[in-house]
Amino acid sequence: MSRKTARDYAYKLVFEFLFGNEANETTFNVFMEDAGFTEEDRDYVTKVYRGVIYEYDELLSVIDKYAVRFSSSRMVKSDVAALLIAIYEMKNMPDIPDSVSMNEAVELVKRYSTEKSGAFVNGILSSVYKEKIRGDGGAAK
Repeated sequence: MSRKTARDYAYKLVFEFLFGNEANETTFNVFMEDAGFTEEDRDYVTKVYRGVIYEYDELLSVIDKYAVRFSSSRMVKSDVAALLIAIYEMKNMPDIPDSVSMNEAVELVKRYSTEKSGAFVNGILSSVYKEKIRGDGGAAK
């Protein structure tokens, strides 16, 4: 299985989390039992899913900072899920290039969200990235 597929699983878990604001261990366990997962895939999905939940409020505040005229509570949940994952990766997973996190988030929303979501998500993530490389806080650690 590829990282792209593992990210898709993480995306679906985070998307589900957004509806109840709690981890669904049943869904998580079903996904983890997938015969196609390597140990690396399992580690990635676990780290991202649990990390997004643990840092949820902080990650939302980063989204809200750059979502001009929108609050994350009014956004399409499929966009929020992709943003949460990308920002989490950009903050906490230096082995994944920021450009990959950004591009994969855009691809996820192109597949699962609205026609305008790709540009919207790309705009927010571009701002997060610019702040990170400037080093003025927000998504940077």
